[in-house]
Amino acid sequence: MDLPDHHLSHRSLLVRGSGECMCGIAGFWALDGVAVDGESVLRGMATAVRHRGPDDEGYWWDAGAAIGFGHRRLSIIDLSIEGRQPMRSASGRYVMVYNGEVYNFPELRRELAERGCRFRGGSDTEVMLAAIECRGVCDAVRQFAGMFAFALFDCKSRALHLVRDRLGEKPLYYAWMGHTLLFGSELKALRAHPDWRGEIDRDVLALFLRHNYIPAPYSIYRGVRKVMPGTILTFRAPHDEPASFTYWSARDVLEGGTADPLEGRESELEGQLDELLRTVVRREMVADVPLGAFLSGGVDSSLIVALMQAQASRPVRTFTIGFREPAYNEAPHAAAVARHLGTDHTELYVTPADTLGVVPKLPTLYDEPFADSSQIPTFLVSALTRRHVTVSVSGDGGDELFGGYDRYAVGARLRRWLRPVPPIARRALASALRTWSPEQWDRGLGRLGRIRLPWSVSGDRLYKAADVLGEATDQALYRALMSHWRDAASVVLAAQEPATVFTDPANWAAVDGMVPWMMHVDLVSYLPDDILVKVDRASMAVSLESRAPYLDHTVVEFAWRLPLRAKVARGQGKRILRRLLDRYVPRPLVDRPKMGFGVPIPSWLRGPLREWAAALLDEHRLRREGFFRPEAITAKWREHQEGTRNWHYHLWDVLMFQAWLEAQG
Repeated sequence: MDLPDHHLSHRSLLVRGSGECMCGIAGFWALDGVAVDGESVLRGMATAVRHRGPDDEGYWWDAGAAIGFGHRRLSIIDLSIEGRQPMRSASGRYVMVYNGEVYNFPELRRELAERGCRFRGGSDTEVMLAAIECRGVCDAVRQFAGMFAFALFDCKSRALHLVRDRLGEKPLYYAWMGHTLLFGSELKALRAHPDWRGEIDRDVLALFLRHNYIPAPYSIYRGVRKVMPGTILTFRAPHDEPASFTYWSARDVLEGGTADPLEGRESELEGQLDELLRTVVRREMVADVPLGAFLSGGVDSSLIVALMQAQASRPVRTFTIGFREPAYNEAPHAAAVARHLGTDHTELYVTPADTLGVVPKLPTLYDEPFADSSQIPTFLVSALTRRHVTVSVSGDGGDELFGGYDRYAVGARLRRWLRPVPPIARRALASALRTWSPEQWDRGLGRLGRIRLPWSVSGDRLYKAADVLGEATDQALYRALMSHWRDAASVVLAAQEPATVFTDPANWAAVDGMVPWMMHVDLVSYLPDDILVKVDRASMAVSLESRAPYLDHTVVEFAWRLPLRAKVARGQGKRILRRLLDRYVPRPLVDRPKMGFGVPIPSWLRGPLREWAAALLDEHRLRREGFFRPEAITAKWREHQEGTRNWHYHLWDVLMFQAWLEAQG
């Protein structure tokens, strides 16, 4: 394809070289006439995300268009020079910089070859560019199965496309700073540009205190946005608002799936899911570097590992970390599953010093405030795994797709019980629940001994129930269940929470029942903005690629066509996954209460982290910095230290912001 002469006359520079440092992308597009040393700036932006790609680096700069890309590479597929980025398409029309993996690229390559395309190397990047040239951006992206975030410049139309995968596995930020559009995998890359001016968004800070993560499209900085999952943003000029195109919608998948459910006996549905997951797992096991899997011994990871081992020619490498505290230790369960499946299993028992040593790293690892405390063990298991392999497969997504969280059953029961109760009676019940402190409730519940309760009950959970008794709608009840600071805007100075999927009816899926609605909200908010952020940043910090077979879009679409009873029944979630796992692992090895993946933050804040936390939460410091009204924070800190309440969720949120703020200098 011939390009117009004015494009051919531009001075373009493609710089590639080997380097030491998974894939991180960065770039900027300046207004015409802006003088800038593009190569030098791009090098600085890419170096800021060097941890994401230790194996190679590459830069492309078009001085005439004042646009450039930088790339740090973790080599997974095609370790040769032909896999380097940024990469031009065969005709020269497109330039791409890309982070992720498109797992179906061998099939796409064969189809394109039959249409006359020729390939220099074996990378998925080259196949993606050929598909875009052949089919156009939108149609090509719909064909990609995998996790990806990429920037694509069309040298003919002078359009920049920013594209993110369907579920939001890979991150992509963008912002306008002056006359320059910045974009990159992490905020670190944007902050490295000389035009960067970051102002903390107090409204978003309030959202963070409510949820312990920052929902997309927002970021902690005013005007800095995340590309939404399943979206293509197209910029025609660096200073223009982009056109947004949703090429895949979780809401459409949910509504379409529930309107057209699968039919058949349970065994038939299990067989279909088994075949689908086997195909996806087999595809995601392809790599030119050592590959392993995270194994917790729970349903999700055990099934993925079982399917890997069933298709592997040698024992699969599996990895688990253990804790000496029994309440947090899943290692014995993982070891039992590994022995049964015959994997090559590695476990590491970490000390309190190991876990506490991660805390100072968190502000840098997570780049913006993030307060899911399972970030600590996630980093530790990633670091352990990276000592042995470069790619690890996980069970992420199983809970959201197959109804695994206890809160689905709890929320549905609360709503069913509360519907016939008049508001005045609800308020009276809430008041009664608060007559005892959480500690008194725990002692009283302890005296019940072996009486079987409908779910795990504690004093803190009863106080949480009291907080949500007054909510009038299913949506408000679930938002309350998922909130830490319920009135966060009263804690953050001059803040008003912006709309999210929890509060904006325009984004609500049209489904019957509270459980599907909760699962939808988790799929589009909690999963991409908490779980996947946690895994991406922790794994990328040690240059480990993490893959999640449950998040293949074909699995997501299948899951939403399953009748609800195949997922949640009699107060237990993941029914179909449990029955499928029975084919590979004896039920007693995995049939236990859900543990989560945590560390003892409550006791740490009263012990080894007390001095660190007290300094960050000092009332005078909070007033001087000017983001919070300190009264509520100080009161919760005091009650937590006295042991009258367990406020670790609320305090960890504030601490993670304070530590992040301190790290910004």
